[in-house]
Amino acid sequence: MSATPVVYAENLHAGYLPGINILNGCSLTANQGELIGIIGPNGAGKSTLLKSIFGQVNVRSGKIWLNGEDITGLKANKLVSKGVAFVPQTNNVFPSLTIEENLQMGVFQTPKRFDERFEFVTSIFPDLGKRRAQKAGSLSGGERQMVAMGRALMIDPSVLLLDEPSAGLSPVRQDEAFLRVREVNAAGVTVIMVEQNARRCLQICDRAYVLDQGKDAHTGTGRELLNDPKMVELYLGNLAEL
Repeated sequence: MSATPVVYAENLHAGYLPGINILNGCSLTANQGELIGIIGPNGAGKSTLLKSIFGQVNVRSGKIWLNGEDITGLKANKLVSKGVAFVPQTNNVFPSLTIEENLQMGVFQTPKRFDERFEFVTSIFPDLGKRRAQKAGSLSGGERQMVAMGRALMIDPSVLLLDEPSAGLSPVRQDEAFLRVREVNAAGVTVIMVEQNARRCLQICDRAYVLDQGKDAHTGTGRELLNDPKMVELYLGNLAEL
């Protein structure tokens, strides 16, 4: 593990509307090479936490550090140049562009790196290389998720923020999505993943945070939380559909 966390968020209070916080003292640490899961009931603030890290939500108090540098409140374009990639749950591809053109958008700040990064991304997702001329709009939900992750990886990120990568997918496609996340993580990218399928998330992550009402209700390794009777009773019963 790195002595300095890749991402460290401390005591975040954040929200979309004036005077109304979604996060109420949330903290998170992601070390080099870790796969971090964020689970919890609907409305707990899971996606808001990711968007706060990515500069899309107003952080009213608390701090966020990236490799020891204070990035609190930095906008998304600045964060991308610092190696932070974000894959939203919906509207995460350009449907009128081809797969290759979508991937080119991932390196618009450094276009000379396209060939090098394309080779890396297609080593993880070979289908993107084989189908590079296909329009993204003609792809299935799972295939679009693969394009979105591929485009995020084009910037050579130090951290990848994933918002519900299995949302709306069939059980088989969900399994494929989780396998892809593991492959991305195994390639050396620190991953912070929000996921509604709590049980599958805990099965693959190194550590997880359970958010409830904008706070860290529980934290531990994926295995610890899976085997915690209180966790099963409170969170996994209605969050663990496979």
